Amino acid sequence: MTSFHPDRSALVSRLRAAGCVYAEDEADLLIAAVDSSDALSALADRRVGGEPLEYVLGWAEFCGLRVAVAPGVFVPRARTALLVEAAVSVTGPAPAVADLCCGSGATTLALAARLTPRWLAAVDLDPAAVACARRNLAGRDVPVLHGDLYDPLPPAWRGRLDLVVANAPYVPTEAVALMPAEARLHEAPVALDGGADGLAVLRRVAAGAVDWLAPGGHLVVEVSDGQADALCAAMTGLGLAPRVLHEPEWDATAVTARRPG
Repeated sequence: MTSFHPDRSALVSRLRAAGCVYAEDEADLLIAAVDSSDALSALADRRVGGEPLEYVLGWAEFCGLRVAVAPGVFVPRARTALLVEAAVSVTGPAPAVADLCCGSGATTLALAARLTPRWLAAVDLDPAAVACARRNLAGRDVPVLHGDLYDPLPPAWRGRLDLVVANAPYVPTEAVALMPAEARLHEAPVALDGGADGLAVLRRVAAGAVDWLAPGGHLVVEVSDGQADALCAAMTGLGLAPRVLHEPEWDATAVTARRPG
């Protein structure tokens, strides 16, 4: 068997020259992922070529979990941990939960680990995301449904959900072109583009929550700090009671909205 002795220093230099800010950490992850110089070179070529590290590795870390990600599928961000924390904080025992715009299923996985839901389902419009989420949630008795927001949910759960979470797209259309290339060029536009002001999908999520939440149930979504007031105004107009949460360490903003009971 051929010994594998990677040149870490050379790899770090190559990654740094390509603009990888955390070159040392990335080098260690790439080396750990392979068992030969040829395989390492192939992964390094992909990373230096601009492919997101998570696609190169095939996974991302989220809330202490290793989540499989596939090319084109939205890569879970560390900031979305606030959405998970907020959801857990407002939810009682054995909730019925729907995760809309689930992407890879990262948030669903985290909620399954933190809660003991009596019913949990994930939904996404992108077939690639649905396939990825099904892979991540295999064996957990969590259906991953393909469709637009609430449309594929079982009608029997209308008005009975205790928790709806959504990491819906909220980047304004004109701002998508300003996003980092790793997101803009590699992730599905449907996972990024939130319409003219970034709130088009989130307004629809909030409107649907009025019908799908049980009295006293909560909607929890991620949004940018600058959009929170406008989203809260829309939620209030729908009869929901919103509250804004910030976590500066993660550069994260979440909104929880309760359906009055």
